[in-house]
Amino acid sequence: MSRIVTFGEIMMRLNPEGYIRFTQADKFDVTYAGGEANVAVSLANYGMEAAFVSKVPAHEIGQAAINQLRRYGVDTSGVVRGGSRLGVYYCEKGASQRASKVIYDREGSAIALSESRDFDWEKIFFKADWFHWTGITPALGGNLPEICLEACKAAKKMGLTVSCDLNYRKKLWTREKAGEVMSQLMPYVDVCIANEEDAKDVFGIAAADTDLNAGKISETGYISVARQLTERFGFQKVAITLRSSISASENDWAGMLYGNGEAKFSPKYHMMIVDRVGGGDSFGGGLIYALLSGYDDQKAINYAVAASCLKHSIEHDFNLVSVEEVESLAGGNASGRVQR
Repeated sequence: MSRIVTFGEIMMRLNPEGYIRFTQADKFDVTYAGGEANVAVSLANYGMEAAFVSKVPAHEIGQAAINQLRRYGVDTSGVVRGGSRLGVYYCEKGASQRASKVIYDREGSAIALSESRDFDWEKIFFKADWFHWTGITPALGGNLPEICLEACKAAKKMGLTVSCDLNYRKKLWTREKAGEVMSQLMPYVDVCIANEEDAKDVFGIAAADTDLNAGKISETGYISVARQLTERFGFQKVAITLRSSISASENDWAGMLYGNGEAKFSPKYHMMIVDRVGGGDSFGGGLIYALLSGYDDQKAINYAVAASCLKHSIEHDFNLVSVEEVESLAGGNASGRVQR
């Protein structure tokens, strides 16, 4: 069984019930989530050995976050205890033409104050096959850019495949800072994952003939983006999600996987959205599972996009689907008929 290690922050997610706005809310639902934690849960659900590494406070709230991961079979033995607070994010779900909103309250969180000595990467990566992280982790500042670099170097030294979801977050850092830090980390990455805008935001590489606000996506433009990323950083593969937003409630969803000079595109799904947060992470988890399972590039991108399509139908961040459900959708069963 393949072992995957993910590294990042897990937070408490607070959202009003249903589609109530922040200013209307008198109570919030509590769940726990984070980009790399979401990927670990996906992989554990697919039957792989998934481990999550982070730092959380040594109190009951930190334990509650860890318990959520353990519930789904994620190995949390690499989580360090320390610091005084767990990061929080608030999520208001959008509908129709009203966009969803996220407010972060994560400054000074346990992982943001972590130090290099907190993580013994040789021990963490023992018997591991794959290391996954996202651009959110170094964006938290402090020592995390250096810690991410140390982790990537150790992973490459120990023969792991390294994947990174660029995951640019403008509320965490500037484009200039993101480009500077991520450019130093990318040479250690084998599989780069991005959404429609990440390459432009982080590295200034934009897709030609594309207008995301108008829902216009050029496949040729994204092949060029993947080619330029590969030429600049030497990636083995580049995967890009392709989202056409008709409204907050209705999206078209597809993806592309580029490798060995050739691009493969998935089928396009028309989605009615229940919760889109975590959609990119579910794509990453699906892709990692597919590549570790030996799928060719076409089957891999089909699986990753089908997995993330299903995630959009599930409340909160975790993609709680099985391999059988994903393969059924990827195989063309998109009717949504009751399974009896």
